Amino acid sequence: MNTTAQKELVQAAVKAPIAKAPVAKKPAAKAPAAKKSAVKKSAVKKPAAKKAGAATPTQPVTKTAAKKAPVKSAVTKAAQVVKPAKVKKPKLVRDSFTIPKDEYVVIESLKTRAGKLGQAVKKSELLRAGVKALAAMSDIQFKAALSNVPTIKTGRPKGSK
Repeated sequence: MNTTAQKELVQAAVKAPIAKAPVAKKPAAKAPAAKKSAVKKSAVKKPAAKKAGAATPTQPVTKTAAKKAPVKSAVTKAAQVVKPAKVKKPKLVRDSFTIPKDEYVVIESLKTRAGKLGQAVKKSELLRAGVKALAAMSDIQFKAALSNVPTIKTGRPKGSK
């Protein structure tokens, strides 16, 4: 089917009365010009199911519905494009560790220092910042920082009764 015939079918579908179904029949490929008008008149009465690749409408298409449908689909497509892809949250790991009391006091003093600077911070955020700072160090600086930290016995400390 050539493009002019398709345009004529679409125009006929839009001009059709509200109660009738849209035009969808294909004209014969080698039909004379006189038969084309007869095909159009008979095509108005037949449903759109015979058109290849088109879904059969359940309700007749009105002029207002035909005009609103492309706008609605364009809006929904634009909304889909605008939506950003969902960013997966990193999986969190809960852990516990033992730390000497004097180093724990340093964490508390760093929390208050950050609060005075206008940046409220949690203990876990301080520790994560420290891990990032260690990761950014060169090998020599990293080794020096590790040598300044004494090793302690792992596990829970014994509680006094």
